[in-house]
Amino acid sequence: MSTASIADKRPSTLRGASLPKWSPWAIAAGSLVVAVGIGLAAGLDSKIQWGLIAAILFILGTFGIAARVEGRRQAKDRVATSLVWVAFLLAVVPLASLIWVTVARGVKVLDVYFLTHSMGVVADSEPGGGIYAAIIGSLEQVGLATLIGAPIGILTAIYLVEYGRGRLAQAVTFFVDVMTGIPSIVAGLFILSLMLIFDMQPFGFAGSLALAILMMPVVVRSTEEMLKLVPNELREASLALGVPKWRTILKVVVPTSIGGIITGVMLAIARIAGETAPVLLLVFGNPFINNDPFEGAQASLPLYIYQQYAAGADPAHDRAWAASLTLIAFVMILNMVARGIARWKAPKTGR
Repeated sequence: MSTASIADKRPSTLRGASLPKWSPWAIAAGSLVVAVGIGLAAGLDSKIQWGLIAAILFILGTFGIAARVEGRRQAKDRVATSLVWVAFLLAVVPLASLIWVTVARGVKVLDVYFLTHSMGVVADSEPGGGIYAAIIGSLEQVGLATLIGAPIGILTAIYLVEYGRGRLAQAVTFFVDVMTGIPSIVAGLFILSLMLIFDMQPFGFAGSLALAILMMPVVVRSTEEMLKLVPNELREASLALGVPKWRTILKVVVPTSIGGIITGVMLAIARIAGETAPVLLLVFGNPFINNDPFEGAQASLPLYIYQQYAAGADPAHDRAWAASLTLIAFVMILNMVARGIARWKAPKTGR
C-alpha cells in the first residue's frame, strides 16, 4: 500500500473533540431541573428566582462541560453565545409576560360595545361604558402631532446630513440632543405656559403640540442615521450627470432610505402614543365625545387608562386593561403598516 493511501486513511488530528449539536438544549434542560430542585429545597416561591438560578447554572455548566471536552478556548466562545441567549430571554420573558397579562385581563370587557361607546354618564365604579371618545381623541392628537413633527424632523435631518456645516449645524445638533432627553412633562408645561399667557382653555390640539415636541428629536435622529447609510457614490453619480443637489436628495437619497425613515417615524409615533402627562395637563380628559381637537377638552387612550386605573373599582380596572390592550394593538398595527409601506417603497434591486 502506498504512503499516500495510508495518509488518506489516517484520521485528521487538526479537528478536536466537539460537543454534539443537541448539547446546549440538554445543558439547559438539566440546569432548569436543578434550578427547580434548588428552588423547592430553599423554599423559593418565585419562578423568576428559579429562572435566574437556571441561567447561572446554564452558563457555568456550559463552560465546565465545554472546557473538559473542547478546551478552554472553545468553552469561552460557548459561554459568550450562552450569555447572548440568556440576555435575549431576559428581555423577551418580561415582554411576553406583559402581553399575556394584558390580553388575559383586557379581553374581559373588550367587545364591539366597548369600542363604539363612551363613558358618558357612567360612573367609574359602574360597569359599562367604552373608549370611543378616547380612540377619537388619540387618533386626532397623535395624527396632528405627526403632521407637525414628522416633516420638521425629516427636513431637519436632511439639512444636518446634506447641508449642515458650521455653527448653525452644531447648534441644531446640540438642541436635538437636549430635546431627546427632556421629560414629557416639561413639553407639557411649555405648552401650558403659552396657554396661560393667551388665556386658553384645555383642547386637543394643545396636546398635539406637546407630543410633536417629543416626536421631533426621535424623527431627526432616526432619519439622520438612515441618510448617513446612503452610499456617497450614489450622490456623486447623480451630481456627475448634472442633476441639482436638491433633486438628487429628492430622487436618490430619500427613496434609498425611505424604509428606515418610515420605520423611524413609526417608532416616534409609538413613543408619543402612550404619553399621559402632557395630555393630562393640556387636554384634561372628557367622558363625552368631542370630535373637534381645536375646541374643548378631549379624551385620549393613555389618559383614559390612567383615570380608570386610579378610580380603584373593579369595573374601572377592567376598562383600563381593555384600553391598554387596544393601545398595544394600535401600536402593533402602525408598525405592520410601516413595514408594508417600507417594503413597498424600498428601491428594487436587480441582478
